[in-house]
Amino acid sequence: MMSSLLRRTPIAKILSQTTQSLPKLTPISTSTQSDQNPFSQHPNTQNPSRVLQFYVFSTQSSPFPEYEMPSVTWGVVQGRKEKLVSRVIICDYLKSLGIVTDELESLELPSTVEVMRERVEFLQKLGLSIDDFNEYPLMLGCSVRKNMIPVLGYLEKIGIQRSKLGEFIRSYPQVLHASVVVELAPVIKFLRGLDVEKEDIGYVLQKYPELLGFKLEGTMSTSVAYLVSIGVCPRDIGPMVTQYPYLLGMRVGTMIKPLVDYLVSLGLPKMILAKMLEKRAYILGYDLEETVKPNVECLISFGIRKEALASIIAQFPQIIGLPLKAKLSSQQYFFNLKLKIDPESFAQVIERMPQIVSLHQHVIMKPVEFLLARGITSADVAKMLVKCPQLVALRVDRMKNSFYFYKSEMGRPLNELVEFPEYFTYSLESRIKPRYQRLQSKGIRTSLNWFLNCSDQRFEERLQGNYIETERSGPSFCMGGKLELPGNEIVSDEEDETENEVLYRRTVSL
Repeated sequence: MMSSLLRRTPIAKILSQTTQSLPKLTPISTSTQSDQNPFSQHPNTQNPSRVLQFYVFSTQSSPFPEYEMPSVTWGVVQGRKEKLVSRVIICDYLKSLGIVTDELESLELPSTVEVMRERVEFLQKLGLSIDDFNEYPLMLGCSVRKNMIPVLGYLEKIGIQRSKLGEFIRSYPQVLHASVVVELAPVIKFLRGLDVEKEDIGYVLQKYPELLGFKLEGTMSTSVAYLVSIGVCPRDIGPMVTQYPYLLGMRVGTMIKPLVDYLVSLGLPKMILAKMLEKRAYILGYDLEETVKPNVECLISFGIRKEALASIIAQFPQIIGLPLKAKLSSQQYFFNLKLKIDPESFAQVIERMPQIVSLHQHVIMKPVEFLLARGITSADVAKMLVKCPQLVALRVDRMKNSFYFYKSEMGRPLNELVEFPEYFTYSLESRIKPRYQRLQSKGIRTSLNWFLNCSDQRFEERLQGNYIETERSGPSFCMGGKLELPGNEIVSDEEDETENEVLYRRTVSL
């Protein structure tokens, strides 16, 4: 009943009633008061109105220490002290290995030094060194079982060899923080959706591991969409990514589109540019301001006509990414000194065969020495090279066989070779011999250009005719995107590809 009364009655009212019900006490001597009141020594019992308050509602600490309970703040403080001690021990361990711990100040470290030792030894077994740890010390915050093992297992599953996992982590240590399901798997699914072959996934990621950190709805999607919009075939995006995966990390507005717009402004049709990118995606990596524009200006300064720039780039796209000024200067001096070809004629050579800027000089001299040894004057050799620069890229043994047939079987003078040096570029067994024998059987004698510089169908039409067709110029590069052949025939870009062409388009080579 007392407890029920306490619960229902306010504390102030209880204390008031208790005070009023106490009997009045007569004063007594100090000694008697002390002897008869055993609680007189306690200060809280001097006021009778506080007796109930002290023994029932007091929150003050007990005078007996064995009955004291630890507070909540004591546990928090004690836990912080233990963590601080553990952090100091772990940092001392890392410093003893030569690892700088400055970047680990805000990182949550393991509870014991044994766990940290396990992480360090695990990463060292992959091939990482102390320098690698100092390069990216945050990798030490990854759990072996929760982070490292799942990520490394997935990387090995998608095609990265176990022996190269350490190199991969060294290149992109941030991958250790990634979630396999949320971050890594969607990127791999995206690459497969671009027709990147399954066996090429590991190769692509090893070349550009930062792909694993990209957002699908960001740069990767927009770059692919833009390339398709300018004419790149969607089925060729996969081989392009395999060849040059960095294109997925390029921003359209600041990198890809400015380069495309500039090349189109030079006269290069988008259709041809798209075909160039399909086979040589690394062109997208050329810096427009630092490399491409200076190289175009360099070509013009060496006498190349502006209207020929598009043809040069279409034939040899790499020319806009080379250290061109040094190469052109060296080759121009060599052609002038050794081959007696003046700078103006050298510009014509570059227009017809821009690959010459990258040819070694000793390679160029071999065909030249062969022609000189056959009695052709140096002036005529220079004339032949200007008209057909492809001669400098031919194998000498092939030239020997063609020249032997020309002199022994055809019995023609050297001046015809000087006028039509392209003779050496045709196959002896598949074109020169069969066509010459057909002419002989019909008793027809024509120029080399007439029976060699045409397709098989046109050659048959010429043989069936009752007259010798007037000779025309060779194929011309039309900036409209199609190739015009003599006879006003148009070769469409929509013709079916041969198996070899498909294989070439699918073959990835740098």
